[in-house]
Amino acid sequence: MAKILIAEDERDIRDLVAFTLRFAGFDVVAVENGALAVEAAPLEMPDLILMDVRMPRMTGYEACQHIKADERVRHIPVVFLSAKGQDNEIQAGLDAGASEYLLKPFAPMELAEKVRELLVKYGI
Repeated sequence: MAKILIAEDERDIRDLVAFTLRFAGFDVVAVENGALAVEAAPLEMPDLILMDVRMPRMTGYEACQHIKADERVRHIPVVFLSAKGQDNEIQAGLDAGASEYLLKPFAPMELAEKVRELLVKYGI
């Protein structure tokens, strides 16, 4: 069973994503900001990280840069899940080291399917 780390500051969205992915059979760890995601990544060693962009304490971009600078976890694909879909936002996410950039809103089951596709794409 693949482990997914979710970093999302909005509790309702975090709970929805976590519930959706657990229901789809994934092991899920959920945190409420980028700083906690940076701390959790080497402890949990997830197979994939889903992260919001705009969060308190540390943005998703900053968290992604920290994760990609850490030899222990740099191999883990980071996927941004954000309502910010402008080209410059997407490019900033990719420049920070993200593998993918998915847009909110999303249908829960489509998100679970996309996570499955990403795990296959990255050989997990």
